[in-house]
Amino acid sequence: MTDIRGRLWRQGEPQDRFEFSALSDYLADEDILVWVDVYAPDHDDLAKLAEELGLNSWAVEDAVAESERTKANVYPSHTFFTVYAVSRAEPDDDSASTLQTHRISGFVLPRAMVTIRLPPEIDIDAVSLRFDELGGQQHGVGALVHGLLDVVVDGHFAAVQALDDGIESLEDELFDEEGPRRGLQQRTFRLRKDLVELRRVVLPMREVVNSIQHRRIDAKTSPELDPLYADLYDHVLRASEWTESLRDMVTTVFETNLSLQDARLNAVMKKLTSWAAIIAVPTAITGFYGQNVQYPGIETVQGFVVSSAIIVVLVCVLYVMFKRRDWL
Repeated sequence: MTDIRGRLWRQGEPQDRFEFSALSDYLADEDILVWVDVYAPDHDDLAKLAEELGLNSWAVEDAVAESERTKANVYPSHTFFTVYAVSRAEPDDDSASTLQTHRISGFVLPRAMVTIRLPPEIDIDAVSLRFDELGGQQHGVGALVHGLLDVVVDGHFAAVQALDDGIESLEDELFDEEGPRRGLQQRTFRLRKDLVELRRVVLPMREVVNSIQHRRIDAKTSPELDPLYADLYDHVLRASEWTESLRDMVTTVFETNLSLQDARLNAVMKKLTSWAAIIAVPTAITGFYGQNVQYPGIETVQGFVVSSAIIVVLVCVLYVMFKRRDWL
């Protein structure tokens, strides 16, 4: 079901009353700034809204199309962008993803921003709170866009940090004296999947922020926001670089785990081989005396003592030799 909310500012002051039916009147007033948030829009309602605001028809289709990528398009009357917010969820098992993406599309007009959100739902109030903290009523629609993108990028940082912590825990498990817990391969594969999904939404953010920032500079609006957008772009670059470094780390963990498994298997094989050689000595000697053949010392105390002494000496020699070579 479509859920429509909005906020209204007149001459930099927030207004208590917002009526969606009066949206055209709001946009005609140069003293008014408006933000309209539409969740799970009906196609017909969105088409009417696009016609009323003069939005590009292709951009409107992109706002509700499936599997749309992160991007920003600049049109003569407005700018359209699509971004993905990220939140974390507790997995049901070691193979389930820990990340959940929330798609947000936006139309930026000279005195308005219209956001289109698709399920699953995300708390959009954080954007409104960030805008109020910025005192953005005085800085126009550019502050609204910055508040939205800033919340999205902060979510990316939190997701990258969570993946980094997960990879570090895997590294600690690899070199634990008792060896890694069961399911290490599954957890590593899950982290790789999460990282691939996160890269798809983090890396294109540079294009989005860069396009919006250049549009603002070209329009010469709210120059006091330029340092904030520069800082936002720096955060996007840091998140992108961090994501790239994590890809190398998780690949290293995967390869290291395979190498350690081979090393542990070699160690087990060396121990089994050493004990098999040691056990073979008494087996071989006593095997001769189990044959129906007359040997020197058979059925005598001296023969038993000599054969036992030979067994003990050879076993001790083999044990010391294998121990020095670190096979035992």
